Amino acid sequence: MTRTIKIFDTTLRDGEQCPGASLNPEEKLEIARQLAKLNVDVIEAGFAIASQGDFNAIKAIAQTVKGPQICSLARAKKEDIERAWEAVKYCERPRIHTFIATSPIHMEKKLRMTPEQVLKQAVEMVKYARSLCPDVEFSPEDAGRSDPEFLYKVVGAVIDAGAQTVNIPDTVGYTSPWEFGQLIENIIKNVPQIKKNSTVISVHVHNDLGLAVANSLAAIKAGADQIECTINGIGERAGNASLEEVVMNLKTRKDFFDCETRINTKEIYKTSRLVSNLTGMMVQPNKAVVGANAFAHEAGIHQHGVLRARETYEIMHPNDIGLTESKIVMGKHSGRHALQKKFKDMGYDLDKDALEKAYQRFLEVADKKKEVSERDLEIIVAEEVYVVPEEYCVEKIAIKSGTHDRPTAKVQLSHKGKKIKAVATGAGPVDAVYKAIAELTKVKASLVDYSIQAITGGTDALGEVTVRIKDKDKIYVGHGADTDILVASGKAYLAAINRLIYAGIERSRGTTARQ
Repeated sequence: MTRTIKIFDTTLRDGEQCPGASLNPEEKLEIARQLAKLNVDVIEAGFAIASQGDFNAIKAIAQTVKGPQICSLARAKKEDIERAWEAVKYCERPRIHTFIATSPIHMEKKLRMTPEQVLKQAVEMVKYARSLCPDVEFSPEDAGRSDPEFLYKVVGAVIDAGAQTVNIPDTVGYTSPWEFGQLIENIIKNVPQIKKNSTVISVHVHNDLGLAVANSLAAIKAGADQIECTINGIGERAGNASLEEVVMNLKTRKDFFDCETRINTKEIYKTSRLVSNLTGMMVQPNKAVVGANAFAHEAGIHQHGVLRARETYEIMHPNDIGLTESKIVMGKHSGRHALQKKFKDMGYDLDKDALEKAYQRFLEVADKKKEVSERDLEIIVAEEVYVVPEEYCVEKIAIKSGTHDRPTAKVQLSHKGKKIKAVATGAGPVDAVYKAIAELTKVKASLVDYSIQAITGGTDALGEVTVRIKDKDKIYVGHGADTDILVASGKAYLAAINRLIYAGIERSRGTTARQ
């Protein structure tokens, strides 16, 4: 009988912990809605006690997103568990995910607790969580480096205390697939409560040695029934197991794994792009499943084979992950109806206001390009629809630069209905633009990262710029696109500044609300 593997998505919790991937509550909600369309089983929406913003985002997701279970992480502490319950209690199927470390190094160096104290704390807090929430998951943090006998004891005890799911994390990505698969097999064999209570065994694997997906698949072969993963594999340090890679392994090699998921794979590509756009974490071109080159063929023998029969070199069909093959050529003569249909074919169901914004931006791009590609349209949606409220907007950018000219930028922004202007010089044209924007916005954040990517081929391609700016200890991501790379650079920098300003407003609201 084919097993169904649960997909527990932690993009909004562990994924957001990736340096520079901070999301505001509206962006988290947008991603959660898309994860529901993807049909994940569980959304770990955040760590409720971490901040007021995280709490608000989890609560909003619990109140509005239908379908998946909504979960909050909580340390094995009463205050964490109570805060998690306050955030998730509004949804139809809430879950609290509590954890405590069980490896010798974590217990001694971090917790400063004995194994007996850790066991007692785990049991008491699972019982307390269960008294509030009907569904409780427990994780022995750093299980991959824990003593197996102690691990068996903890797993059995928390199941007796009421945990319906026990997650086995390889928190630091230390184990190999052979070790990790054996660990899962041994836990199932040595903890009788698992079969007796039909407990779901889950795994959460980090990618420090590049083995997160391989370890997750090894765990499935060993009997695990839930995989914790993130879109594009983002997360702490080197990231987590990539959802799209795990899911497409199970789908493509069903003959080997004899497992399936409930994931609507046609939403994978769209979800990947949304997460990439909102977090500013670019997907590497050779990334499995969703990278730009995943279905590209350059070698002549490969091209010949694919033209004869796709399956010669493509083990997955692009349609499987929601990549459509364009049948409608979009250009400046295309109307709203054609654009709306194209967006719908691509999986974007835009309301009237969002469509109008996207259409106006489409006309600007179409005036500069002969044909507008699907990748261009994705950037238009990202730039015009999934944005924070704009405190400042770009009106005009003019650059004077050359081999014998000092780069000079004239920038005009709109702010609260007024047009404001500044002129600045810099080491280069981008530097000049950024100095003018900083002067107009009075924001003195430092630029920590700047990257450019051509979206489509040709000299008329849209250029996509992603920047990260730092203010105190916080990183803010900005994203901009234009056929003029200097304009795209200005848009990206201003988008990051708008996120910084918006975050400050949200923090002020949170402080006021607590008072």
